[in-house]
Amino acid sequence: MTVTVGFLGAGFIAESHATMLEVSGADAAFGPVFDPDSSRAASFALRHGGAVAATESEVIDGSDAVYVCTWTSEHPRLVEAVARAGRAVFCEKPLGVDLEAARLVADTVASAGVINQVGLVLRDSPAFRYLRTLVDDPADGEVLTVVFRDDQYLPVRGIYGSRWRADPARAGAGTLIEHSIHDLDLLEWLFGPVSALSARTSQRHGIEGIEDVAGVHLEFASGATAHLISVWHDVLGRPSGRRLEVFRRRGWYALEGDLAGPVRVQRTPEADIDEADALLAGGQVAEPGEVIVDDGVPAWRRGEHTPDDVLAGRDLVRHLLERGCRLRYPDAGFIESVAAGRPATPSVADALRAHVLVDAAYRSATDAGAWVEVSS
Repeated sequence: MTVTVGFLGAGFIAESHATMLEVSGADAAFGPVFDPDSSRAASFALRHGGAVAATESEVIDGSDAVYVCTWTSEHPRLVEAVARAGRAVFCEKPLGVDLEAARLVADTVASAGVINQVGLVLRDSPAFRYLRTLVDDPADGEVLTVVFRDDQYLPVRGIYGSRWRADPARAGAGTLIEHSIHDLDLLEWLFGPVSALSARTSQRHGIEGIEDVAGVHLEFASGATAHLISVWHDVLGRPSGRRLEVFRRRGWYALEGDLAGPVRVQRTPEADIDEADALLAGGQVAEPGEVIVDDGVPAWRRGEHTPDDVLAGRDLVRHLLERGCRLRYPDAGFIESVAAGRPATPSVADALRAHVLVDAAYRSATDAGAWVEVSS
């Protein structure tokens, strides 16, 4: 079944989804597109096919599935219109400007029973999927702590051109909800439920209501902790960048970049730790921290241990496929779900949980970083 896809909004993120539909080979046909800027809709239709719609209703009526790619404050209204018509809906993140609006979206799609998916696309990133296979393997011991840095130049300019992101009425707030909702979703997806968090934010660009620096300290139900730094800056050579480090009892993983890595892995087998402890107990230490070594002593004991694994790009994808991990383009996955009439993922319900975390972070920041408990 070829799925006819309509677009409400024809900006940067709509272009991204349209391109992914094309390169993924999804069985989709481009239907109507509507944007308040008719010239932008015309450019979108020229590049991808389909027709420019005069109204939002034309897009909904002429499509099997609709992408909602407008500024955030419009999401609840448009998702309701799509769901009421019985069409499948792909809603860009965030669902709404705050938790109340996000709950409205979740209630809407649940009541309508329509297939729904949200643009939390990093769950399908090969780099993050590989990281999850590492975290799910118990061999390296418990997760101790995580350090996550997410940076992007202020998205009112450059390739984003989203001047609406400087308007709290349309965006809700700044980097936490508009960018790092991805990161909070990933942290629970990778490490399990968050039990409490503390956050601080600041507005260094002087845009009222739009935080551009945020720090969030999270505690997981497992006992692990995480530190998330999210920043919007003016380094125009850095449109978007992420680095995540995971420290486990006997392992260290470092992921850079959103999609293709590299992902670095360094680990010490438990037997090597036991051997090192035995050497120390036997007095084979000349100075604190300096182990006496002889020929044949393992490299890790000489401080020369290098990462066991460095995977990036095609090698990363090949590694995952060889281990039976199913990879997909999130947009192709949405189209497959619509064609098959089955639930899509990540869903609006998944995104609602990320909004719960974002809301807790904002409440903490308003209260000078006070700890906020997060219910499961």
